Amino acid sequence: MRYANCRMRFSAFLLFAAALQAQVNVNIQVDAARTTGPFQPIYGYFGYDEPNYTYMAHGRELLGELANLSASPVFIRTHFMLATGNGTPGLKWGSTNAYSEDASGKPVYDWSIVDKIIDSYLRAGAKPFVEIGMMPKALSTKAEPYEPTWIPGDKNPNYYIGWTYPPKDYAKWGELVHQWVLHEIANYGKAEVATWYWEVWNEPDIQYWHGTPEEYNKLYDYAVDGVKRALPEARVGGPGTTGPASAKAAAFLKQFLQHCDTGTNFATGKPGAPLDFITYHAKGRPAVVNGRVQMGIGKNAEDVEKGFQIVASFPKFQKLPIVLSESDPEGCAACSARVYPQNAYRNGPLYASYTAAMMKNIFELEAQYKTNMAGMLTWAFEFENQPYFDGFRTLATNGIDKPVLNVFRMAGLMRGNRVQVDSPAAIPTAEMIAKGVRGNVDVDALAVRGERALSVLVWNYHDDDVQGAEAERRLAHVDLDLAGLNGLPERVLLHHYRIDETHSNAWTLWKKMGSPQQPTAAQYQELQAAGQLQELTSPVWINVKSNKAAIGFQLPLQGVSLLQLTW
Repeated sequence: MRYANCRMRFSAFLLFAAALQAQVNVNIQVDAARTTGPFQPIYGYFGYDEPNYTYMAHGRELLGELANLSASPVFIRTHFMLATGNGTPGLKWGSTNAYSEDASGKPVYDWSIVDKIIDSYLRAGAKPFVEIGMMPKALSTKAEPYEPTWIPGDKNPNYYIGWTYPPKDYAKWGELVHQWVLHEIANYGKAEVATWYWEVWNEPDIQYWHGTPEEYNKLYDYAVDGVKRALPEARVGGPGTTGPASAKAAAFLKQFLQHCDTGTNFATGKPGAPLDFITYHAKGRPAVVNGRVQMGIGKNAEDVEKGFQIVASFPKFQKLPIVLSESDPEGCAACSARVYPQNAYRNGPLYASYTAAMMKNIFELEAQYKTNMAGMLTWAFEFENQPYFDGFRTLATNGIDKPVLNVFRMAGLMRGNRVQVDSPAAIPTAEMIAKGVRGNVDVDALAVRGERALSVLVWNYHDDDVQGAEAERRLAHVDLDLAGLNGLPERVLLHHYRIDETHSNAWTLWKKMGSPQQPTAAQYQELQAAGQLQELTSPVWINVKSNKAAIGFQLPLQGVSLLQLTW
């Protein structure tokens, strides 16, 4: 027995030693004197399907958190702003009843629910990214059935119904949009409304639009004409198509840009159509492989690249701002992981590390295609009256922030210009698109230098959601060498923020509590605190010598660190 115990202990030691040997040693070099481009706040865009959650208790609370995470404006987009109904929310549904008609067919406008939504954004300090849609019942060419049903896990044949059809009267549609913009100007003034985005429809290349591409172009022209007649300086754009890695979506985006370039405007008869920004969507494709979630970040990046290629092929539009008006690991926020197990990444730090890696990919692709990336909009918000941590793609659950929200808080602390980063453990974007991150981990960084701060965002990402010894083997030992620290004093203050299993992570604490669906007041307060962005250690002073500094730390798989030097 003694011999057997010794052999077991020796075997365990060998496994431990093998795990240590397999861990990743990475020397990341940052040259703070070599600027590579501005750090645009592309992270500050968010959206969701259910507009009526906006003004509910947790919705207002989350809006305030989003607006406060950045010094730059944060923009909010939602579906169904013109849908007919009484304002009762549901999964993948909402309504405002903004438009109806009397018995004689005369338009009746009611902006009361729209006002509650827009007011909630502005009072929180955010700005509207207005999605002009969906079709009011009184205007729909196929009005019945109208209000959809959507059941998780079902085929939902009665979802894309009356609200997805073209208008019976395009002039009335254009006038509805015109009156909407006039109403917002009366409420908030021209200067404020001119800072908003006005985007026409959502994903018209799939079931969200039961019309032809040409009919969408007509819808766009009349909507944009309505906006511009009210406010010529307003920002208008579209078409908000699905990922251009799909041939159908790519063809739709191309024909739309061609129409805006040289086509005949349906509303004015003039050549072309106003276009101030371009939108399309980019999505990943997670799956369950060998009993665990495997992310599809390559598909997400491919969508971004294909869209850039299309935009760059139109010289007239190459420098227009591009907003990925949905950019996510997959396509359905309301598809709970309880029903769709491939979505089990949403509660933990994997979602955060994925988001950090995608942000770097987007900047890399923007530089390659010389386009103008303005925003990567995360389609995630919160769901009222749902179980805690039920696996929806949300930023918070019942008022408890998830780890992913903290990666946006990290990004919001970064201001200035991007500077040169070299990591031997980085997976090149082209390789990521072709193969994903299925072999070695992607240990990479994004560095930004401001007037009195240098911020370095570092992540340890892999597509596979693994735990235990397999995750331990992918622990990264990071040596961060900072050069080009010209003009810094001899001592600078380091704040090290962290997202991992035990930092900035209320989910881990909630599980440790026994996964309560009715937490006590004390537990709820603890969970709220655990959901905030946390530091790995107390702030420390580090030495700068010959314009250089060095920092060493360990970064677990799917962990994200923000190291911020201030002086």
